[in-house]
Amino acid sequence: MCFREAGMAEPIVFSLGSINADFEMRVAHPPAPGEMALAADFARFGGGKAANVAFLARRLGVAARLYGRVGDDALRDQALAPLRRAGVDLAGVTTVADAATAVAMIMVPPDGNKSIILASNANDAWAAEDAEPVAAALAAAPPGSALVADYEVPSPIVERAVAAARERGLIIVIDPSPAARVDLDRLAGAAVLTPNPAEAEGLIGIRVDDVAAAAAAADRLCRRGVPALCVKFGAGGCLVADASRKWVIRPVPVPVVDKTGAGDAFAGALAVALMEGRPLIEAAAFAAAASHLAVTAYGSQPAYPTRDRILDLLPALIANTAALEG
Repeated sequence: MCFREAGMAEPIVFSLGSINADFEMRVAHPPAPGEMALAADFARFGGGKAANVAFLARRLGVAARLYGRVGDDALRDQALAPLRRAGVDLAGVTTVADAATAVAMIMVPPDGNKSIILASNANDAWAAEDAEPVAAALAAAPPGSALVADYEVPSPIVERAVAAARERGLIIVIDPSPAARVDLDRLAGAAVLTPNPAEAEGLIGIRVDDVAAAAAAADRLCRRGVPALCVKFGAGGCLVADASRKWVIRPVPVPVVDKTGAGDAFAGALAVALMEGRPLIEAAAFAAAASHLAVTAYGSQPAYPTRDRILDLLPALIANTAALEG
């Protein structure tokens, strides 16, 4: 935990990226082409990667400010109301005239491995000049703050924010999704990346289907200038790497209900843990505990755990952590 002098502003998680209205349904299986599948447990939630990160930061007792776009439609309230209740600073959220709020249609089968169709809508409604207010806020951020960003908004917006955060000396956590939008050279030396296996493959061209492949991808990414990364595994746990060391955090058993938003919980918890001064491997274990717990209930934000629950699970994840040779 970091200690701050009296009178200094508390650090903030600045969360930049997507804000969605989520529509979730339970299905026995994803429908085949031409098939109508019957669904149950239809529910509406707030969602989106950046929104989820900000929500989790507030659940963990950390100030959070969200930067993103919503439409001027009824779905805006669905997306933003849970964030307001959680105490997220929404001053960086802009309503785009004559646009629809982003919509995610989510199917959740019995094993929790969700399928998502995303209509980006307002998430992509940024002009080049819209990057400057974000950059200015980051340039004035309290010391020890963090930027968490995803690429479900235009890449120039993320790149400008990363540059401002790097100049300010902030912690930077990047969810490189979708990987096709990511320019690694723009992130060199700046950010901790949190790809899943498919995103790691998209970034570096190595199929990531086991720990050894994740380690090989990590080597290539570190040689490209990525200072640290956590390759998240679908069953939980992750490979953690920097330029000189690698660890694997093996998953622990939890009841899997819905994997929606587990990766966002990882990114948000990782940023909070790094802000609090935890070393990389301990911060990654803290993040893995958050993502483990996020899959144990329906929805993303409603399933996000409290700090006490994360700390209860953390020793099991640390016990399942081992250094990798080579």
